[in-house]
Amino acid sequence: MKPSLTKNNYFPYILLLIQPVFMSTNTIIARGAVEFVPPISLAFWRWFTVFIILFPFFFSEIINKKKELKKESFKLLFLGSMGCGVCGAFPFIAGMTTTMANIGIIYTSSPVIIIVLSFFLFNEKPNLLKICGLIVCILGVFIIISKGNINLFLNLNFTSGDIWVFGAAVGWALYSIYLLNWNSKFSIMARFTIISMFGFITLLPFFLIENFYFAKTNYNQNFLFWVLFAAISPSIIAFSLHTRLQRYLGASLAGFGLYLFAVYGAIFGIIIFEEPLLNFHYVGGALVFLGVYLAKRKNKT
Repeated sequence: MKPSLTKNNYFPYILLLIQPVFMSTNTIIARGAVEFVPPISLAFWRWFTVFIILFPFFFSEIINKKKELKKESFKLLFLGSMGCGVCGAFPFIAGMTTTMANIGIIYTSSPVIIIVLSFFLFNEKPNLLKICGLIVCILGVFIIISKGNINLFLNLNFTSGDIWVFGAAVGWALYSIYLLNWNSKFSIMARFTIISMFGFITLLPFFLIENFYFAKTNYNQNFLFWVLFAAISPSIIAFSLHTRLQRYLGASLAGFGLYLFAVYGAIFGIIIFEEPLLNFHYVGGALVFLGVYLAKRKNKT
């Protein structure tokens, strides 16, 4: 049941502005941590740490619902592979070759990707505004990926990191769709704990390949800082605040926080990494936000 709001109760809306701050710190990690921790290693240890932190609090519920865990294991494995595997590793890989502004803006296309996948997977037919929003948003993403130069896109000569981010956006869309459509007998945070477990399990073989054949992990102070930061800020805190937002405002309005993700990500990039904002960022970003705005509106009857 959603708590009632009064005219003077601005806390949920303040929370709506604060939650994406923690969520967008994932872009800081994607750009800053890759200098010290290999990307797949960072994703693996991030979700392993999340599980270790949360499991003692939800141990009893998970153990008492062993039968439900067995029944839901495939669904939870899929959610873990998408939400923690693809969405966990791809942005960190992207951070090696693209900017925080690109990561934030391209990732914001997820709500429109959800519309497309919902149509094909669950036959949820979009209205005219959603279709227009889809086209505008995709155009914005293409502008960001091609850096405003259509020849770069036609020649497939753009930053590989931008493609990794777009892959993460698709992964987040799949995660969101099935998280919403698959019912669970577990509480929200208990399910999140199990998802994090399946997340690091699916990342394990890729972490081992990376560690033995590509980049060895150095377990030092930098490793500890970035893993804890990744586990706490954009994972546990952001998810917990988002859950509380849904209680106050409902899922639709709470989802607006994802749109602020790109804005905060770009701001972090300017302040921390001195990244420039170029014209194609403004144009592409404006089109992404316009596309999402149109997609979330309803046709007038």
